[in-house]
Amino acid sequence: MSAEDPRHDGPQAPDPAALFVLLDGMRRLAPRELEGQFTNLVREFLLTLRSLIDWYLERLDQPDREPEVEGIRID
Repeated sequence: MSAEDPRHDGPQAPDPAALFVLLDGMRRLAPRELEGQFTNLVREFLLTLRSLIDWYLERLDQPDREPEVEGIRID
């Protein structure tokens, strides 16, 4: 979908496919000795990403807070 598409009203969500291609390419380039460490790195990254998504979804579920306004008298 392009930015000129009339069905597109808001900003596009990032495409995770590019990230997965990058991670796969890095995995293929890593020496065999580092394979386990790279797997652990990717696992930790994905767990962090999942935590961020959970945090964001929890934030969306909360009602909007009204800004605190203090009345100041002007004499």
